[in-house]
Amino acid sequence: MVLGLDKRILWAGLPLLGFAIGHFLDKKETERMTLFRDKSALFGRPEGSEKQEPSW
Repeated sequence: MVLGLDKRILWAGLPLLGFAIGHFLDKKETERMTLFRDKSALFGRPEGSEKQEPSW
């Protein structure tokens, strides 16, 4: 018993903790990747369309 918690409760909470950490990291990665939106050659806009609003 650790801090008054049973081992079963700790093992049940471990996947939830892993999911929460993974979700946080995924959101941070998505936030980082928005810096590169519309700047790659694959998804770039045609020449002369600089006055248009971004696609997002």
